[in-house]
Amino acid sequence: MADRPPLPPFTRETAAQKVQSAEDAWNTRDPHKVALAYSEDSVWRNRDAFVTGRAEIVEFLTAKWARELDYALRKDLWAFDGNRIAVRFQYESRDADGQWWRSYGNELWEFDEHGLMIRREASINDVPIEAKDRRIFGSRPAAERGLSFPLQ
Repeated sequence: MADRPPLPPFTRETAAQKVQSAEDAWNTRDPHKVALAYSEDSVWRNRDAFVTGRAEIVEFLTAKWARELDYALRKDLWAFDGNRIAVRFQYESRDADGQWWRSYGNELWEFDEHGLMIRREASINDVPIEAKDRRIFGSRPAAERGLSFPLQ
């Protein structure tokens, strides 16, 4: 099995790298690419959905990004310890009817010794917004990397 650095135990720097890598991957909206960061038997709780394994992750993300159009995400490192990382995030997307949403959430991540995520728990709340109130447009510009994203 190939390693997916950075590897645990995490430092502040390597935990931040892991978070930025995840943000970058999710902003591609490529389920197959994103799934490679997770172990073959990774277990997720995402809102009320329970997902196990890469094949289910790809299926879940494919459906997610079919519903959540123009998806753009920001993740911030919240805490880390050993092989675990806590993240807060926000993303914006629109539905098929054109309604824009800002989704706020927290994730708990656990990694194996190869740097693959073996567990992901996500709690997410959605707030309807007007298109004029959007703040997240595509991937994070280089000048904003490492900066915390404002709550509102």
